[in-house]
Amino acid sequence: MNDAKPRQSQSMKPETAAKKLGILLEATPDEFQSSPVTRDELAALQSDPPEWLSTLRREGPHPKSVIAGKLGVSNSGLARAGIVDPLTTAEIKALLEDPPEWLVEERARQAGVRAEKRRIADRDAERAARRSDDASGGGGGGAGV
Repeated sequence: MNDAKPRQSQSMKPETAAKKLGILLEATPDEFQSSPVTRDELAALQSDPPEWLSTLRREGPHPKSVIAGKLGVSNSGLARAGIVDPLTTAEIKALLEDPPEWLVEERARQAGVRAEKRRIADRDAERAARRSDDASGGGGGGAGV
């Protein structure tokens, strides 16, 4: 008694698919924007991108998360700088070649955040190693002097 129907592939909104592809939805073809994308279709777009997707990834315009990554700043840093519109690859390269003061400041701020995260991770790893040593009796602490 096998009445099971073949599983349908889950689908997602075009906005979600665009986010997963790292592209700006508004720059995609109308047919992409107007219909749901299945997980299988998304996988196919990722593994064998059509020309429009390759061009969009290469030239832009890019969404904020991609812009922030290419510039080495956070999304909040873009907002502080007043960058609200999508940028093309050429515009991003121009900013990197002749960085304005806001970009220099935001990159330094981002580097500080990363350094602090590393410091905290190192501290937590050291504490965990000490707890592990203490739990296994490897703490030393003997009275043999």
